[in-house]
Amino acid sequence: MKIGIFGGTFNPVHIGHAIIANYVIQHSGLDRLWMMVSPLNPFKVEQGEFYDTERLRMVEMVSHKLDDVETSGFEFSLPRPSFTIDTLNALQSKFPDYEFFLVIGADNWASFDKWNRSEEILSKYKILVYPRRDYEIVVPKQYESNVTVIDAPLVEVSSTEIREGISQMKNMSFYLPDDVYRFILKNKMYLHNE
Repeated sequence: MKIGIFGGTFNPVHIGHAIIANYVIQHSGLDRLWMMVSPLNPFKVEQGEFYDTERLRMVEMVSHKLDDVETSGFEFSLPRPSFTIDTLNALQSKFPDYEFFLVIGADNWASFDKWNRSEEILSKYKILVYPRRDYEIVVPKQYESNVTVIDAPLVEVSSTEIREGISQMKNMSFYLPDDVYRFILKNKMYLHNE
């Protein structure tokens, strides 16, 4: 079984994430896509990440609308900060019969060599890279068998901008699935922009 891992802090999950997830599961030959909510991004340690259970709940609101897409809190059970290679290795150990594919944006691919043990990721797992504005996707020849560029729609929506907009009481309803937006407002999330 081919499982895509689409990880992120999803703080909050927005229509861009939903569109990417929908495209990947429909066009990449994967059997399942797991939207994996990260407790803490190693590159964002200084700002901290809040709302663990809320972020999981919001991602569930998106994933349950998409066939063969699931929400995963797997990383919450791992030591922190959680590096992608540790997550992938732990998944492979727990599910030895599955083949795991990492789904990342072109912005992450551009800095992939700075990731913890990036060479190990490239040698053991396949990577699907989706486009992001202003990022050219260059795959060195030695990685062409493990890295696939996918032609997903270019959707430029930023969780940071959404949090800032909500903290300033702006209408952000078109950036978020309706139920996610209602959940954020009901729970008074992001009113004090962290």
